[in-house]
Amino acid sequence: MTRERQERGARGEAAAERALRDAGFRIVERNFRCKAGELDLVAFDQGTLVFVEVRSRRDARFGGGLAAVSPAKLRQVARVAAVYLAARRPTFTTCRFDVIAITGDELVHIRDAFRITW
Repeated sequence: MTRERQERGARGEAAAERALRDAGFRIVERNFRCKAGELDLVAFDQGTLVFVEVRSRRDARFGGGLAAVSPAKLRQVARVAAVYLAARRPTFTTCRFDVIAITGDELVHIRDAFRITW
């Protein structure tokens, strides 16, 4: 990964975190890593534990931030979320998966972007 892509990703995650905080979310973890992969952000939205995947693209030439969220990436996020739940054992009522897609300066937050069956 190039340095430019790493910096864009870090800026995107920081922008996503600000947007979530502004929307009333409480961030509990950023960049949780394990052998299965990484969770960009983990937050609470009232009683709901939210796993947030952040995807940033400079422009829409190759489909924008949302197009960067592949089915394989969603499966990986779900696997890492299972590891997170086993490792951290958070107390929550429900959980969901959100996606924040950033294309250029446009940020789109998709709540309950996908579901999995445990």
